[in-house]
Amino acid sequence: MVVSGIFLILIGIIHTQAKTVHVDIWLGGCSESDGEYMFMLDGEEKAHADWKAGKYVVTVPEFAPPLTFVGDPYQTAEAQQRICKRNLGTFIEAYKNPVVAQAPPVSSIYPRDDVTLGTDNTLICYIADFYPPRLTLRWTKNNRNVTLGVRNSQLRVNDDGSFNMVSSLRFTPAEGDIYTCTVEHSALTDGPQTREFEVEVPPEASVGPSVFCGVGLTLGLLGVATGTFLQVKGNQCN
Repeated sequence: MVVSGIFLILIGIIHTQAKTVHVDIWLGGCSESDGEYMFMLDGEEKAHADWKAGKYVVTVPEFAPPLTFVGDPYQTAEAQQRICKRNLGTFIEAYKNPVVAQAPPVSSIYPRDDVTLGTDNTLICYIADFYPPRLTLRWTKNNRNVTLGVRNSQLRVNDDGSFNMVSSLRFTPAEGDIYTCTVEHSALTDGPQTREFEVEVPPEASVGPSVFCGVGLTLGLLGVATGTFLQVKGNQCN
């Protein structure tokens, strides 16, 4: 990965009040074909520009105080992207593609809810601690690529400048199905990183121990009854 691939601007503002520290971050970045414009507070996204939808998306919960903007935030994001790409071209020409630091991603895959066959669920693929913030991610089901039901989050920046991302896939568990999440990143020297999830039938509760306990208890009670009967007969003979 060379610097020509992406240009980032990361601004962090620390707020302190009553011994509580908050970190407010604006993340702006671009590449030859894509871009990022996002605001975060304490690691949680507040809003981002959705280039495909052509609008600014606010992601704070409904119960939180509403965000206010000066002017049209989406137009501001578009203007920032134009500046970013112009700076990227200047940077490429001036520095002749210097090598940038690399940090390989660490990924994991797991279901959102407990798996029940035939019940709709969601698989989560969590990708953490990678840099630069560009990767390729794909899902498969039984070795076939899957795109329907896939949703990818915006990038999340960590305190050390690395990035996290979450991808999810809606699925209906069926016995024997195998799902994979594969991540390709320039820092993965051994090739793509694949995580696998296989749908298995939950083990049924074994009846063996209960049967054995029941039989043992029955035999024990019969033994007690037989012993009592013999003892009474013996007393009568005496």
